[in-house]
Amino acid sequence: MPNTKRRRLFVRGAAATIAVALGATALTACGSSDEDSAESGPVSLTYWTWTPGMDKVVDLWNKGQGKKDQITVTVKKQASGDTLVTKILTAHKAGKAPDLVQAEYQALPTLVSNDALADIAKNVGDAKSKFADGVWQQTTLGTDAVYAVPQDIGPMMFYYRADLFKKYGLTVPTTWEQFAATARALKEKAPETDLTTFSANDSGLFAGLAQQAGAKWWTTSGDKWNVGINDAATKKVADFWGGLVKEGAIDNQPMYTPAWNKALNTGKQIAWVSAVWAPGTLTTAAPDTKGKWAMAPLPQWSNSENVTGSWGGSSTAVTTDSKHKEAAAKFAAWLNTDGDALNALAKESGIYPASTSAQLSGAFTTPPDYFSNQADFYTTAAKIAKTTAPSAWGPNVNVAYTTFKDAFGAAAKDKSDFSAALDKMQADTVADLKKQGFEVSE
Repeated sequence: MPNTKRRRLFVRGAAATIAVALGATALTACGSSDEDSAESGPVSLTYWTWTPGMDKVVDLWNKGQGKKDQITVTVKKQASGDTLVTKILTAHKAGKAPDLVQAEYQALPTLVSNDALADIAKNVGDAKSKFADGVWQQTTLGTDAVYAVPQDIGPMMFYYRADLFKKYGLTVPTTWEQFAATARALKEKAPETDLTTFSANDSGLFAGLAQQAGAKWWTTSGDKWNVGINDAATKKVADFWGGLVKEGAIDNQPMYTPAWNKALNTGKQIAWVSAVWAPGTLTTAAPDTKGKWAMAPLPQWSNSENVTGSWGGSSTAVTTDSKHKEAAAKFAAWLNTDGDALNALAKESGIYPASTSAQLSGAFTTPPDYFSNQADFYTTAAKIAKTTAPSAWGPNVNVAYTTFKDAFGAAAKDKSDFSAALDKMQADTVADLKKQGFEVSE
């Protein structure tokens, strides 16, 4: 589909999207001032981001390449997630969005559909070559446009207590069929112990598992959106986990609770399907088990496959309100591809970089302290990251995620039909798109 046609498709229903997303509070925050609108001379840019330590990373730019190019960037710390998306849309509605924004990958379609993000394809040089195809695709939305530069990613992997797997005579599963058999074998040997839990309080986990299975939740056909949240791939994932919960092979309690922390810390749960950022969570959740865990690739749906999903991650985008899009795009590319910038991001912000070259350098030449027993942690992580499957996000991910938490939360608690919960998620997402004014294929 020509990019211009796809662009028109994304902006269809934009006014309704803003009305639904905002609730709306006027903002006085703004991007470049009128004084900065000259074609030559010093340029001042504003960057909205939630990443900790970003001001220190930006200082490298301001004192180095930015000083040379006369481009100064000022960091304005923000809340993350839907809160920031709402604030960006509110500011854009007033024509006063900042020059640059940090955006999670799943938020990009919402921002693009509201015409809030600029196409910077002509301004980022060879940045594409620095990223895995599945990661770069998330910033293009399947078009010839480039709406952001990838910053950090969350390739999914399998974490397990190596000592307890040995104690119970378990083998690390390489397929989901083996994963289920491992869960059942553990229950026979230690009835009070669970391999893991199905949690409905973080939608990103399920979305990443569906992505690995080949799901395409939002796609386009002509001038219409196709919603495939209950497609065959996702139903396979839902039925798999729902079946394990129903038979009691795994736990059904949510993550990130005191009870979940205790289960991990005491060995009542001995594995976790998570992402590359898991060591940080485990350090807090299960401090007494440091050095006892190991990481392996995510189980596959068949022996011939080698693909992972993504759970988390964000990008750096340039807004359509910026008066200095080329300068802003130059900074965005530097921030996420320059070696010194990426090392600083790892040190100051603790991110796992999207740039493939950075995944084996600097802070990533030694394993996380929590996994000091696994010397090849980041080498393995980099290999896994390269297998990240393409994603397919749409303009109302927030609605789908909210329904997931409600419908799957109830299904997990009651050990009822996960397919019915998935159908609910599909129906609510379609209804919301139509309410916003988007055309949807039936």
